[in-house]
Order: sequence, then structure tokens, then C-alpha cells
Amino acid sequence: MKFATASIIAVVSASQALAFAPIVTGPKSSSALNAALGKVTGQSALDPAVIARYDALPFPDDQILAEYVWMDAIGNTRSKTRTLPAAKADSVDTLPKWNFDGSSTDQAPGDDSEVILRPQRIFRDPFRARSDGPANILVMCDTVTPAGEPLPTNSRAYAQEFFEGKDDEVVWFGLEQEFTLFNLDEKTPLGWPVGGMPSRAQGPYYCSVGPENNFGRAITESLYKACLYAGINISGVNGEVMPGQQEYQVGPCVGIDAGDQLMMSRYILQRVCEDFQVYCTLHPKPIVEGDWNGAGMHTNVSTKSMREEGGLEVIKQAIYKLGEKHAEHIKIYGEGNELRLTGKFETASMDEFSYGIANRGASVRIGRDTLDDGFGYFEDRRPSSNADPYLVTGKIMSTIMGPEAPEIKPLNKQS
Repeated sequence: MKFATASIIAVVSASQALAFAPIVTGPKSSSALNAALGKVTGQSALDPAVIARYDALPFPDDQILAEYVWMDAIGNTRSKTRTLPAAKADSVDTLPKWNFDGSSTDQAPGDDSEVILRPQRIFRDPFRARSDGPANILVMCDTVTPAGEPLPTNSRAYAQEFFEGKDDEVVWFGLEQEFTLFNLDEKTPLGWPVGGMPSRAQGPYYCSVGPENNFGRAITESLYKACLYAGINISGVNGEVMPGQQEYQVGPCVGIDAGDQLMMSRYILQRVCEDFQVYCTLHPKPIVEGDWNGAGMHTNVSTKSMREEGGLEVIKQAIYKLGEKHAEHIKIYGEGNELRLTGKFETASMDEFSYGIANRGASVRIGRDTLDDGFGYFEDRRPSSNADPYLVTGKIMSTIMGPEAPEIKPLNKQS
């Protein structure tokens, strides 16, 4: 993002003046800073030197900060921090449960608002990195009632049921998370003129280089390193087809861990965008006017039997089962997905199920490497960018482990 030099100087000067001046109460005490901030909408880092002064303070040797992260009623991440003895951070079993006000997240009524956070997965905290002792942590939690019952919004518990008892399948998931970056007006994607559209059609922006093509690389690169530090199995990043869109991939992850890692990566993405003061949306079709791609969460799937000799036939049988339950999958594959799954812009129509070899216009794609090798994985291209990864992976697991289904003919290149 670009700010006027004079505005930045005004912000820094005002913050420096306030940081080192005596504390004065009353409306005039913040007038200079408010005036400067008024010129730079959304500017949060007032003075890096002042912030660095506090960042340099050491942590206690025997304590860590634990950021408890959970999904709210609409699938966004929320979090809050607590101080814990360092010894408790070794395992989710030694981490204490916590609670939050569910009435403020639409997950509980006001007259019985306590929701319990139950730790499920630990990651290192890239936003509070330390080299002077044990790492601060991010904790992925699910949500339960005080009686221990999963909340209706606890999709992790739903998914867990389908993975339990099937460890021998060693199911791998690779999730491709696309997202779109906007200026803080939430209307103008990065790289777009205010109130208008790019002068060039989509094409040069995919996996692109150059200031005229790639918008948001610094954010994606920062996300990449933060995820690696956290211990997330992030396997790659790239610029996407629509200008202002980016993508990263998480996986392969085994079973329920795919949902844990993807949700924590979304939390990290939002925190990185917070630092850059850029708005990030996971909406599957943020721009509906014009010929622009939507955003998905393509889901790659491979069981142990799919990765062995004869696996291609196992993959086809799984695809037939997915086709049999196409409508059930579409219902949970993301809000607003009907705007994206139109049969255009590298999607299949949501009204029909199809599969094909190397066909990105099909519901499910089999790669050419898998075809040539006779084993490997398949890609479900239907989930939207805002789809719940627990629901997606759990539903896929439930379906492909289900009864046989009738054969479906592949969508060939000519058709």
C-alpha cells in the first residue's frame, strides 16, 4: 500500500511526540495524533521504534504466552492470550481448557454464555518469536459446552467421527487456499484502480512477476515464512489468475490434522494482513462483474490404497462415490459457491458432477502423473475458498469410505 510521504512523517512525528511527552489527560492530548491518523486510514504501526522498544523486553524464563484460537459461528477465527507455565506447553494434554463469552460470537445465548475452549493442536507463535527460552505458542481449539458436548458450530468434532478407526487408510489431504487482497476500503483489490477495473484481462497475473502483474507478494512471502516457523506443512505459494489474488498450499496432512493446519494458517494469514493493513477476503467470488476467476480451496486426496499399485482404479471408485453424493457435498462446500461454480473460469457447473483427466473444468480432476503411474491422488475442485476444511475433509472421508456407486464416464477433452 502507498501512503503520502508527508502523512507518514506526520504520523511518526506525532507518535514520537506522544511517546516521550508527559501524560496529559483531556481532548487535546491526542489531537495531534488523531489529526495525523486521519490522513492515513488504517495506519496501525505508529512508530516502529517505539514498538521495537517493547518487543525487546525479555520474557520470563519459566513462562510462555499461549494464543488460544477457535472458529466462530461463521467460520472466522478468533483468539485470545493467556500466560502459562512453560512446562504446560509440551502437549495438548497438559494445556488447560479455557472459556470465552459465546454470546459475543453467536455461539451461546447471553443467559448461558460460557463456551469451553478445548486445546487440540499446538503450533509455534510466529508473532511472538523468542530466542531466550521456550517458544510462545498458538493453540488450535475446538468448542464445547461446560458439559463437554460439542457446539453445533464445532465442525472439527463432526469430522473426527469419520476419521476415527481408519488410521490404516493414512488419508492424505493437500488443501489449496486461494484468497483475495483488498485495500482497506474493502472494495478495491490490490493492483486495481479505485472504482474501476484493470486495463488488461486476466492471464498475465498467474504465477507472475513484476510490479504491473503481482500484487501482494510481500504478504504471501510473509505468510509463507510465518507458517514454516509455526510448524504448518505449507508446501508452496503462487500468484493467482485474478490480479490481487494469491494462493498457498497446505499438505500433505494426515486426516483431521489437515483441518487443524488449514484453520491455523488462515489465522496467521489474517494476522499478517493485519500487520500490512490490507483487507483479506476468502469470498469465492469477490468480483462478480467482468470476466474474472473466483477463489477456491481445491482439495487433493490420497489414501494408502490409492498410492499403491492398482491405485488408479481405487481413485475412480472414490470419484464415482463422490458423484453419487454430489448434492450433499455442494451444500457444505462454502457459502456463495454458486457464484463461482458456473461452468466458466476453470470451474464445473454446480448443477452437474463430472471428472476428467487434467481437466480443470471438471468437478474432480485426475492428474496426468497419476494416470501415467497408475496410482496417486485426485483433486476435488468444488470446495470454495471459504469452505470449512473440517467439513470438507470429513465429508470426503465419509463418502469415499462408503458403499460402491455406479460408474461415471469421464469428461473428455472434446466435450
